Formats: sequence, C-alpha cells, structure tokens
Amino acid sequence: MSRLKIYLKSILIPLLSGALTGLLISGFMDFDALKKPPLSPPALLFPIVWTLLYLLMGISYGMLKEKGLTDSGIDTLYYAQLVVNLLWPVAFFVLKWRLFAFIWILLLLVLVAAMAVRFYSKDKTAGLLQIPYVVWVAFASYLNLGVFILNG
Repeated sequence: MSRLKIYLKSILIPLLSGALTGLLISGFMDFDALKKPPLSPPALLFPIVWTLLYLLMGISYGMLKEKGLTDSGIDTLYYAQLVVNLLWPVAFFVLKWRLFAFIWILLLLVLVAAMAVRFYSKDKTAGLLQIPYVVWVAFASYLNLGVFILNG
C-alpha cells in the first residue's frame, strides 16, 4: 500500500468514526445544562480538541503502519481504545449513565496509556504524539467524575 493510502486510511478511520459518533449523539448533548467542575472548558472546545486528537492518533498509527511496525497486539490495542472511545459519549450523553461513563473512561485511559507506551516502544515520535491524548482523557475523566458528583 502506498504511503498516501496508509496515512489516508489511518487518519480517516478515527476522524470518520468520531464524526459518526458525534452525529449519533448530537440530539442528546446536555453538557451546557449540567453543573460542571472547576476548569471545565466551553462546549465549543470539545470537537476541536477531539478532531486534533483523532488526527494525531491516525498520524501516529500511520507512522507505525508505514514502517511495518504494527503487529496484532498493537492493532488490537489501537482498535480497542478507538471502540471504547467512541462508546463513551453514548454512555455519558445518550444513556446518561455518568458513573458507568466514568468507569468506562478510566478503561479508556488505561488503554490509551498502554497504546502510547507500545507506540513509543516501536517509534518514539509515534508514542510522543499520543501524549496529548493521554492528558486529555485524564482531564476528561476528571470532568466526567465532577459532572457525576455535581449532578448526582
């Protein structure tokens, strides 16, 4: 597969998956109506940040794919975290299962951290590109917990 096709596929999969999830949950978004913990950013920031994170995710995975550094373990971890990521908004916004969503996002945090470490072990740049994702999911975990506590 050509370099261009590798990167297009690697970037489009998370971007399109995130966009599809956004469309599916758009009628259920109640973030503005919720009591939020300190440091909560405006709702407008979330799609911007997630788009950047999906881009970084796709670029770093594409780097590994292009260099032939992926294996079944990396592929499984990558796609597992993507599925967990895409299901979190369903639990949080659609089902309004805030405590479950918090536990779910902790699972995501573990998967993303493990993915970043595995990526780093194969290619340092690919791993470093995942640091913003790890940090954001940790921050999102704090927000999720705060929303659960404040809106219990």
